[in-house]
Amino acid sequence: MLRLLQDDGALSNAALGEQLALSVTPCWRRRKLLEDQGVITGYQANIDRRAVGLNLLAFVHVRFHIHSDNTADDFEAVIRSRPEVLSCHKITGDADYLLQVVAADLDAYGEFVERVLRRQAGIASIQSSLALREVKFSSRLPIPEA
Repeated sequence: MLRLLQDDGALSNAALGEQLALSVTPCWRRRKLLEDQGVITGYQANIDRRAVGLNLLAFVHVRFHIHSDNTADDFEAVIRSRPEVLSCHKITGDADYLLQVVAADLDAYGEFVERVLRRQAGIASIQSSLALREVKFSSRLPIPEA
């Protein structure tokens, strides 16, 4: 069920049940249980970022020189509120955070760095790597065979 829904989250319970050899009601119950348990966290359309003018993809390493709960909490709250930040991970290594950021172009990305990132307290360095070409993109998880 999960593999099918990852391929097409808009599948009706009837269509899903048909592919799983289930009637509509048991299919609905299983799907609802997965939603209630938090296994399925939502449904969304996959949109080509370039088709909507988001031509730049940046991977941003952020390192802090001040490591306090307040600094991290404040930074994370700001990052959560920014729609151009697709993902943010606290990581090991030389940096503290890795962000994935989209922007229309280099000017828009520079504006984000100056107006959002550089205004955050405690940041020691910001290093950006710009994607030259996207080799693979997927949000689908490798679901093991049951």
